[in-house]
Amino acid sequence: MSEKADRLRQARMRAGYRFASDAANALGVVASTYRAHENGQNDFDLAEAEFYGRKFNVDPYWLMRGAGRDQANGGATPPPDSVEVEEPNAEFRANVIGQGKKIPVFGQAVGGVDGEFLMNGSILFDVMAPPILSEISGAYAVCVSGDSMSPRYEDGEICFVDPERRVRRGDYVIAQIRLEEDGALLAYVKKFVRHNSSELVLQQFNPAKELRFDARTVHSVHYIALAGNA
Repeated sequence: MSEKADRLRQARMRAGYRFASDAANALGVVASTYRAHENGQNDFDLAEAEFYGRKFNVDPYWLMRGAGRDQANGGATPPPDSVEVEEPNAEFRANVIGQGKKIPVFGQAVGGVDGEFLMNGSILFDVMAPPILSEISGAYAVCVSGDSMSPRYEDGEICFVDPERRVRRGDYVIAQIRLEEDGALLAYVKKFVRHNSSELVLQQFNPAKELRFDARTVHSVHYIALAGNA
């Protein structure tokens, strides 16, 4: 009787009922009657086993004898809902050797009125390229100067640049501008509005305004892929 009671308890728990009283309520039987069957105090017959079997989705013959209806050898049936697990197929491979790609960070400590800085090729330091830029030729980063694009980009934050990606309206970009024919390149981290044969228009947040540049002064406009502290 104790083995039958134990199988009933297993069936109840595998059916998702944590407590015997929960199962009794779900089955619509008196809780004390069900508990007596599960703790072995009272035996239960085949009709009751068939009732429990339907409710707990197990073979009633397994509840009664520990063997299924179709077992000819009388051996024990595996516990209800048992699942065979395949052997793991993972394998160990060689360790990753070496470091990822490093890219230069351009910028300067103090930016201009609109956060611009000289793009004179002076490298502040090198950082590891994020995965999305590891295969991009010419990828680089810039260090934001000032708070002209706050709260999107804060002073000192690193912007990682993809020079190969096409820029669309609403993207954040670094635009390199040469205001004078022989003058230095100035770099602006801004939001892209439009760029046509006559002008480049960028949006600034702080103070809010649009910056307009003659198309002839535009050296490049590159997409900012992501930003953060490095």
